[in-house]
Amino acid sequence: MKHKNIKAEKAALRSEYRALREAFPQEKKKKLDRMILQKLLTLREYERASTVFCYVSKEFEVNTIPILEHTLSSGRRLAVPHCIPGTPYMDFYEIHSLDDLAPGSFGLLEPKTEVCQKVTDLSSGLCILPGFCFDRQGYRLGYGKGYYDRFLSAFSGSSAGICYTSFVVDVLPHGYFDRCADIMVTEKYIHRLHR
Repeated sequence: MKHKNIKAEKAALRSEYRALREAFPQEKKKKLDRMILQKLLTLREYERASTVFCYVSKEFEVNTIPILEHTLSSGRRLAVPHCIPGTPYMDFYEIHSLDDLAPGSFGLLEPKTEVCQKVTDLSSGLCILPGFCFDRQGYRLGYGKGYYDRFLSAFSGSSAGICYTSFVVDVLPHGYFDRCADIMVTEKYIHRLHR
């Protein structure tokens, strides 16, 4: 699907969906977050993953703190992203506790790189993807920096987008370098996509 001005279109959608996310009722959000967590934990890709790559959520995103806590308590490796300042790249670092996190780029909690070890084996595992919204093919509307698309191009494991059903749309504009999720998890369903 060709889009003449994909950047402008994505920027407009980002503003629209950010506003919708920020207006989402908190009690409803908490309930849907729990339902998404329950579905994610049933994924065979999650159960089999020796390493789980997962972002630390912002207030308006699906809450990933319970996912981080569950992964830590299950004895698996948990890796969280660190945005490399001044570049469009990120690395993942293994954390052993939520105390290994501190405010970093864009006000996000990131691993303390001076005490955490960088994960260099990207051959397997499950990567949980953030996004303002996703489409039915698994493409995501991210924050516009391309961090995850670059990471996924080097990652050989599985990826799961987590999103509220009301933020799943038919089609999103996407370019050549955009990577889609292998699995979509919402509070209502798990949808597996062709790679």
